[in-house]
Amino acid sequence: MKSKHFQYPAVDEREPILIGARNLKMARSAHAYVRGNTLQFYEWLDALDVGVLPEGPPIWICGDCHVGNIGPIADAEGRIEIEIRDLDQTVIGNPAHDLVRLGLSLASAARGSDLPGVATAQMLEQMIEGYEQAFDAPDGKVAADIPQTVHFAMKQAAKRSWKHLARERIEDTDPIIPLGKRFWPISDAEKQDIVLLFETEQVHQLATMLRSRADDAAVQLLDAAFWMKGCSSLGLLRYCALLGVGGPSFADMDMCLIDVKEAAKAAAPRCAAVEMPSDDARRVVEGARRLSPFLGERMRADHLLDRPVFIRELLPQDLKIEISAMSHDEAGKAARFLAAVVGKAHARQMDEGTRTGWRMELSRSRSKTLEAPSWLWSSVVDLLVSHERGYLEHCRKHASAANVSAAPRLRSAL
Repeated sequence: MKSKHFQYPAVDEREPILIGARNLKMARSAHAYVRGNTLQFYEWLDALDVGVLPEGPPIWICGDCHVGNIGPIADAEGRIEIEIRDLDQTVIGNPAHDLVRLGLSLASAARGSDLPGVATAQMLEQMIEGYEQAFDAPDGKVAADIPQTVHFAMKQAAKRSWKHLARERIEDTDPIIPLGKRFWPISDAEKQDIVLLFETEQVHQLATMLRSRADDAAVQLLDAAFWMKGCSSLGLLRYCALLGVGGPSFADMDMCLIDVKEAAKAAAPRCAAVEMPSDDARRVVEGARRLSPFLGERMRADHLLDRPVFIRELLPQDLKIEISAMSHDEAGKAARFLAAVVGKAHARQMDEGTRTGWRMELSRSRSKTLEAPSWLWSSVVDLLVSHERGYLEHCRKHASAANVSAAPRLRSAL
């Protein structure tokens, strides 16, 4: 099925359209700009003097720890936890970088909710407290009140089925991926490599490991398409594949959607004295296993078209937490809870002595009147100012369709 209104670009024409779509998406709001513009954050980190931020123990960090990258994740048995859900930028680095990035995201969301400045200060206080409390029980449940937005996402996740996922992602439960604004046709070379990819043993195991599927069940590639999805991934290889597990007829098959995503070189700062996988897809998968076990166990690393890619089955329970309008009280709860999720992901990688030392380091530079450390407060304020300026300049440059090449196709794609 093809869209009557969208002109599909050739393979060598995709990049400018994808980049243009990303620019327009980032212009929608200041918070969208913060989420999509990781490069400005890393440039800020690179320009910092040594000692401005505390130097934490070298562990796997998210590297792009904003609100939209945390949400419900299901494991192979269907259990659901709130975990970090996007690990494209994961590296072995300084855990303080995740805290500053999360603080910036939360502060930007608070500004978007028209909350007063004091709410931002209190959010950062709640954030650091929630993060530290996670270190008291790194293997247990997050001991923080669940905010309404997270509670709603968890309820939705628990109720969702394959039909919900199919209707949301591919608009139908038939064994095809309908071409249109989000899904584009692939070339013969892409199709050939995708077929070879799904014939490998490790991808076969990925397709059969969930929902009590038989290990020796037949796995058949039913359809595949280029996927215009996300913000940071726009401009990279991204494919959606529809597999049938079991058989022999469509009626007997268990359908599954597979996300194949190119792993680009991480821009997040990494610790120089530690070894990390040199292959970017293996880096992403290893970081996911350390930070988000439910997600990491469902991921595999491979190559497609001579580029590193990581592969995972999309599950109905995997959802993004969307924070739009927040009350003052809800903002504090959200900051505390989400920081506790990040704290748990960090703490499980440390032994007891390392956890104690890191908590002591975090407590430095706290004043008697502000619970949030001064390094966190000043970092978030500086970043808010620079990102607000960058956002306005971005809008001036990209938001007007007259200034964007291929504007009609961009508007259709969005």
